[in-house]
Amino acid sequence: MAELNKIADGKVELKVTIDPEDWKKAQDKAFNKLAQKVEIKGFRKGQAPKNMIRQHIPTQSIIYEAVELLAQDALIKAIDEQHVELIDRPELAFEKVDENECILKFMCPVKPDVTLGQYTDLGYHIDEITVTDEEIEEELKMLQDQKADLEIKEDGEVEKGDTVVIDFEGFKDGVAFEGGKAENYDLVIGSGSFIPGFEDQLIGMKAEEEKEINVTFPDNYHVDDLKGQAVVFKVKVHEIKTKVLPEIDEEFIADLKLKDVKTLDDLKEYIRKAHYDHKENELINKATQEVMTKVSDNATVNIPEVMINEEIDAMVKDYEQRLLSQGLTLDQYLKFAKQSRDDFKATLHDDAYKKVKLTLVLEAIADKEKVTVSDEEVDEQFKKMSELYEMSVDEIKKYVSAQQVEHDVRLQKALDIVKGI
Repeated sequence: MAELNKIADGKVELKVTIDPEDWKKAQDKAFNKLAQKVEIKGFRKGQAPKNMIRQHIPTQSIIYEAVELLAQDALIKAIDEQHVELIDRPELAFEKVDENECILKFMCPVKPDVTLGQYTDLGYHIDEITVTDEEIEEELKMLQDQKADLEIKEDGEVEKGDTVVIDFEGFKDGVAFEGGKAENYDLVIGSGSFIPGFEDQLIGMKAEEEKEINVTFPDNYHVDDLKGQAVVFKVKVHEIKTKVLPEIDEEFIADLKLKDVKTLDDLKEYIRKAHYDHKENELINKATQEVMTKVSDNATVNIPEVMINEEIDAMVKDYEQRLLSQGLTLDQYLKFAKQSRDDFKATLHDDAYKKVKLTLVLEAIADKEKVTVSDEEVDEQFKKMSELYEMSVDEIKKYVSAQQVEHDVRLQKALDIVKGI
């Protein structure tokens, strides 16, 4: 039998009274276990008569061993009976334990109480979305640019947008500096990949023309000797290549391999919808973030550090997985960043705190609003995840439990209440 008592915010006491018959069985089992270690002259270890062995085992040892044998199961049963959600290991204390009676007390760290503030009418709003003809034309030009061919200009001068093949060498105070020389280098004029002013001074040059270009390195340049320094580059243009944009015809559109896009009008509608969806997602994310911040700030909760640390550990694990997908370990990344693991975890503390608080607040809203999640809603969420990750539902369930999905759906429904949708 278990009795639940609240001790303080974030802590409850589970008082468990062990059934007398179960307590007797536990003591018998404890005695038999301890008896195996008792050596009495004239008998093999553990094989002496029980009354003789009993004289060599203190009653207190049997009691402690019996508690050890049944405490874990007693705790699990009590947690299930009283619906306690632990956030850390409980502490065990004895209220009354002797040969005839066993009453245990478990001090259990649990989720803290949340005092909700205003959580509706927080101003969630999505502005009207428009996609202009100019935006569509700009996207069409970008598609053309991606598929453009480069042709050599036999005559003519360097213009913005051209690609030039150049030799160059840089000099500071008349002396060539390290890293300032290259041959047959392809440079797109207007790309901004060189020092400010360098590309502009190539405009107007012709093939096989040579020129000295005067520029000044930025004050924040990564080479100390060149920061803020005036230098001269000797440049020779070998070739000038200009972009030839393809026509947007049936062949061009077919080459894009876009579903249900056959004509120019189809392509424009596809671009319009893509821009609309992108803008809508940005506005929804922005508005959602604003109301999540408000609802969290309006609530009061004393978050135990253990919950924040658990969230930090989860964030670190997620970060490690993303780095591994790029062929990098966290230790390699931290070495490059000159950070220790503790330093890295410290940078995550504030975000972890905000995430834990928001979760607790949404859970409290879900409780207050009596939010429920049906089996059908859980199945539907698994189906969406299956489509998103292009995995079967059975595969998804190897990594995500139905309980976790139910929890996530419940939080989303609580957030929808906050948003008023």
